[in-house]
Amino acid sequence: MNETPSQTVGPFLSIGLTWPQGYLVVDEDAPGAVVISGAVLDGAGEPVTDGVIETWQADPDGRFDHPDDPRGASGSGFGGFGRCATDTEGLFRIVTVKPGAIGDGQAPHIDVTVLARGLLDRLVTRIYFPDEVAANAADPLLSSLPAERAATLVAQAGDPGELTFDIRLQGADETVFLTV
Repeated sequence: MNETPSQTVGPFLSIGLTWPQGYLVVDEDAPGAVVISGAVLDGAGEPVTDGVIETWQADPDGRFDHPDDPRGASGSGFGGFGRCATDTEGLFRIVTVKPGAIGDGQAPHIDVTVLARGLLDRLVTRIYFPDEVAANAADPLLSSLPAERAATLVAQAGDPGELTFDIRLQGADETVFLTV
């Protein structure tokens, strides 16, 4: 019997995995809305133009409206999920709210999945917030990394209500990816 050849997770992701409002975790005019945008870059620093970014996060109170939340479903109705294809310049944009800390020592963060051509599996990383200096310093993941590696997980502040988070798949300043 022959084995099935390996398949990558792209390049046709944006055809079937995205929807027009997928980047809106909350409406753009929602109280506390924050825009997180950035680029997905390959090992040569070139934009990845056919990737998909998925985000998953707690609500502003650090809760999930899901029965698997150890504290019970929050009942908030907050979905916490976003999905955005990268554009012709490798750019993505997610509109969300800042999550609260989930109560186990982790600083407020957003979980991110990256899907793109050439990847045999998804990549998982996190976005931490630059205004959470003390919480970030105490976070178990961030504090376990050398400072220059931890910095790849912290978004950069821009205009009010805007953050930038670039994802580098390889090379200099490669984003820290997690084993899940």
